[in-house]
Amino acid sequence: MSDSDDRKMPDSEASNSFESSAASVEGLLRHRRLLVILAHVLAFAISLLLSFLVVKNMHMQKSWVLYDYPFLFLVSLLIKLPVFGLFKQFRGWWRYVGMSDLVSIAKASIVSTTLIVALWVGINSSDFIRQGLKNMPEIGEGIIMLDLFTTIMVLSGLRMVVRLYYEEFTAEVGSGMKRFLIVGAGDAGEALLREIMRMKVEQYDVVGFIDDDPAKQGMSIHGVSVMGMVDDMPTICGKNEIEEIAIAMPGATRSQLRRVIQMCENTQIRFRTVPSLTDIASGKFKVSQIRDVNIDDLLGREVIQLDLEEIKSFLTDKVILVTGAGGSIGSEMCRQVCHFKPKLLLLIEQAENPLFFIERELRKNFPDVEMQAIIRNITDRERIEQVFDQYRPEVVIHAAAHKHVPLMEGNPGEAIKNNVIGTKTIADSADKYGADDFVMISTDKAVNPTSIMGSTKRIAEMYIQDLNETSDTHFITVRFGNVLGSNGSVVPIFKKQIEDGGPVTVTHKDMTRYFMTIPEASQLVLQAATLGHGGEIFVLDMGEPVKIVDLARELITLSGFRPGEDIEITFSGLRPGEKLFEELSIEGEDMLPTKHPKIAAWQNIPKDRETLHNEIEILLEISPTQDYSKIVEHVKKLIPEYIGDKVNAG
Repeated sequence: MSDSDDRKMPDSEASNSFESSAASVEGLLRHRRLLVILAHVLAFAISLLLSFLVVKNMHMQKSWVLYDYPFLFLVSLLIKLPVFGLFKQFRGWWRYVGMSDLVSIAKASIVSTTLIVALWVGINSSDFIRQGLKNMPEIGEGIIMLDLFTTIMVLSGLRMVVRLYYEEFTAEVGSGMKRFLIVGAGDAGEALLREIMRMKVEQYDVVGFIDDDPAKQGMSIHGVSVMGMVDDMPTICGKNEIEEIAIAMPGATRSQLRRVIQMCENTQIRFRTVPSLTDIASGKFKVSQIRDVNIDDLLGREVIQLDLEEIKSFLTDKVILVTGAGGSIGSEMCRQVCHFKPKLLLLIEQAENPLFFIERELRKNFPDVEMQAIIRNITDRERIEQVFDQYRPEVVIHAAAHKHVPLMEGNPGEAIKNNVIGTKTIADSADKYGADDFVMISTDKAVNPTSIMGSTKRIAEMYIQDLNETSDTHFITVRFGNVLGSNGSVVPIFKKQIEDGGPVTVTHKDMTRYFMTIPEASQLVLQAATLGHGGEIFVLDMGEPVKIVDLARELITLSGFRPGEDIEITFSGLRPGEKLFEELSIEGEDMLPTKHPKIAAWQNIPKDRETLHNEIEILLEISPTQDYSKIVEHVKKLIPEYIGDKVNAG
């Protein structure tokens, strides 16, 4: 074996040595509290020694080394240990030390020094004590005050050394570290870099930051510089051989994020994003848990400002009933309601599997909320009244509905049955058994409806508005457009088509829709419910309409493919009952502002009660026949603006 081989430790031995060292550290950590206290005692001794040396001009003299220093150290130790214990300085985890820990050190040092000075002044001013202590040392207050600063310096330095050790020397160097670029040199970007530096196994080599703030150009954050602006990204990535990009802009607007993503797409490098501000603030995710960018990031809006006190008053300690609890909107309504600690949550659902899964999820995430899962068909009056009679719900959130436009065109009687009869059954029960509030979730397809589904939702709106006139229950409607990711909606359909290799089918090149995330819609529904006095139709601000073909292109790009090259987009033509453009109001309604900027109230044209009830009864009678022509005929008597699709007639 050569001399060089003798000097070089084999990889296996180095690995064993590292593992042995790690095991020793783990063993010491079992007695961490005792070790931390001993470390503080040592730090107190060093800081006081430094104070003496500075005051004594760095001269080690027998007079103060053997008597003055030990005496004052003993006095300060008796005060500092309890004070630092009260400030929880013996519980900290030094490898994660931050500014708050350093502030706590300063506070504990100031308090303990104040007590030491007060004690020392008291001793010196008492002749009785000084006579008792004949050899009382003459120690100036300057040493005690200097000890304040040396204590802060030594303890802070000790903690920083421990953190530096873990961040710089104990991280295992991963093979093939990815060259990493962070977009956003703000708080989120700094936090992401800091957490990457803390990782036990190094995965990323952070090359630099990108930020559009001119003041940050050329600056350095933890040794990593801001290399340019967003428009410079393709050039910077090419020059520095970047392998992955992280977008650390959780508070960015939709337009800002879209621009950044477009530049990332131009680099043809994988890009991901940090969690949203809401998820970070709630503790659900850490900044370092970067994930792929999804369509919600592009179509979602700014964080909604809610009046939580009003919603709390509306829901807390009440019996809440949610219909359609297993559906996309119904299940999210249940999640939102649970945050406000209701007395009892009743989950009404016809399909057993969705009900099973949402109940299981809620019981796990909200163990303190009492709930009851109930399988019921909302058209079964007797069984629904049993629930109302037994539990006496105070707030009813009616989310159950048939919503698929083409399916309901082919099954018009089922649309009448579920959307009209079901709503009537739930609303009548709420009225009969004295519910305080009834909130019906409706759709923009109820505006100037061209489909059976939209017309049935409009009839349901009309019925509960009329019922509100004679009931003590406050009946309100909340109307909004499409929600991202709901079961059977366009986004999951497109994703499945992309997974299958395409093509992605769009009905028409000019078709547009309003989109909102499910949590946003659910939160605004609850907010709107607190604004209603009864009889209102609230319309949620859906933002700007989105072209479906643009949505398809974005999803293809976010999936790592090129629209028109890797995945084709084809046009299938409008289906029965579909509109090119959705609307958010009906003719003759007037919009009224509310105190929430994203919610408006609409006043609709009233319908004669006798005509309304008579035509609804006729619809209920003919719905089992599934006779499309007859159903359309009577729907038009209730909704003159309805345009029936004759394609499926008969």
